[in-house]
Amino acid sequence: MNEQKSVSISGLAKKLVQAELIDAQTASLALDVASKKKIPFVAYLVEKNLIPDELIAQTASTAFGDPLFDLNAIDLEIIPKEIVSEKLIRKHHALPLFKRGNRLYVAVSDPTNLEALDEFKFHTGITTEAILVEERKLVETIEKVLSDKESSALSDLQDTDLDDLDISGMEDIEKTEEDADSDVDDAPIVRFVNKVLLDAINRGASDIHFEPYEKTYRVRLRQDGILSEFASPPVNLAPRLAARLKVMSRLDISERRIPQDGRFKMKLSRNRAIDFRVSTCPTLFGEKIVMRILDPSSAKMGIDALGYEDYQKELFLNAIHRPQGMVLVTGPTGSGKTVSLYTALNILNVAEVNISTAEDPVEINLPGINQVNVNPKAGLTFSSALRAFLRQDPDIIMVGEIRDLETAEIAVKAAQTGHMVLSTLHTNSAPETLTRLINMGVESFNLATSVSLVIAQRLARRLCIHCKKAVNLPHEAMIEAGFTEEELKEKFTLYEPTECPQCNKGFKGRVGLYEVMPVSEEIGKIIMAGGNAFDIEAQMLKEGCLNLRRSGLNKVKLGLTSLEEVYRVTKE
Repeated sequence: MNEQKSVSISGLAKKLVQAELIDAQTASLALDVASKKKIPFVAYLVEKNLIPDELIAQTASTAFGDPLFDLNAIDLEIIPKEIVSEKLIRKHHALPLFKRGNRLYVAVSDPTNLEALDEFKFHTGITTEAILVEERKLVETIEKVLSDKESSALSDLQDTDLDDLDISGMEDIEKTEEDADSDVDDAPIVRFVNKVLLDAINRGASDIHFEPYEKTYRVRLRQDGILSEFASPPVNLAPRLAARLKVMSRLDISERRIPQDGRFKMKLSRNRAIDFRVSTCPTLFGEKIVMRILDPSSAKMGIDALGYEDYQKELFLNAIHRPQGMVLVTGPTGSGKTVSLYTALNILNVAEVNISTAEDPVEINLPGINQVNVNPKAGLTFSSALRAFLRQDPDIIMVGEIRDLETAEIAVKAAQTGHMVLSTLHTNSAPETLTRLINMGVESFNLATSVSLVIAQRLARRLCIHCKKAVNLPHEAMIEAGFTEEELKEKFTLYEPTECPQCNKGFKGRVGLYEVMPVSEEIGKIIMAGGNAFDIEAQMLKEGCLNLRRSGLNKVKLGLTSLEEVYRVTKE
């Protein structure tokens, strides 16, 4: 106790010590390190898991008399995004929430952050008041708001800006005089391609298809999982469009007979860049080129944005925080498996652990994680990368996909020897994942003792909040859809899509449907007894887990999606 009194601290740190949430020596050290690193004191406490951010907020609210607010309850649309600059928000780690009369209410995680309130008052000319919020939620909300600001700035880009977009991937290409002349001649092609890329980003598209046919040429965008036609340039431009896209991606423009893969980066602002993964394929009338749009912000959405039920989220977080075991995510291409894995990696990505990933290809760069791009032609396969990881003192390993027995066996062995392994498979449901691994040749005993959680997922289109329309269905139809008599006694409304300028045919964005199955002792016994997927599913349902259809019906009850959309993504 005497030791604590000998340390001089004040402000929030003093209140936390008085509340016995931290000792004085640790608080003093944290203040010193945070100051040297130039990060907020509360941010350092939360980053190092010294005190949960909820406890910090509650203690600060009681000690300083500032109101405590849950940022999850605020509509981001009402936040005055333009009232202060991004630089000021990031500098002070504070966010203006709303104006009431002649007062501006500012979200802070540290009520002693008076400098922020003073500077906000100076720049806006409005009296400021602090509202206390939890640190993690403040960080997430600031990123969302600033991302929205960039998106709106992006949508305001004029045609005159299209020639000046910063696209990396072209610097090392040597240009002859002839090439330079052709670039001048192809200025309209450059502008057209840049406009397609910008429009695709603005619309939230995940893929762009450039498709040549005998007498037509079309450009299609995949939005919310559905392809729709976007543009039809003259067919005689097909070779020049292909050449432009290949030059951007550093591909061989003289080679048109075999498929090629490349990538490039488009810098939209100082803080935001979008990666494009490019694939070419020779077709009957020219090269079809497909671009996958890789937005790093999608990997940082946070688990709350993915759409898990509360108990599913708890199972997921418990499984990935175990010191060893295997978590498998399964589903068809485009079902969001990669985002789920990246979300887990972001949660686990702290300085105390060594994380290595083997991917084909690496889609999004994650600082702090050792990412390996597998290259089978050079002999770098998933299995060889996995073997190398095991000699690199790993804590967490992510394998992009388990495709063969060799990879599966090494992954299982890693999970049994003190490592957390994350991976994906292409199966239709969680129970089928286990039987698929057994069919590959993995021993049932090894499987039962290594796999801790299996997640099957789909992405359903989210109904537009501006134009969705309530619909009434007969009682019999609701029962046939899968609702129970008990549920129908509850009050909930079904909605169907219409269409408005804010959405894409009644939908905007997507929400995840999940089948989260922990491998319990009973399921392990079924695996070792040679049970099939039906036996495992029966036990899964008996243990209270939701299957994909049931998860979808819950989203329908919440008004997030339509019954038809759930049928579309969960049909068997």
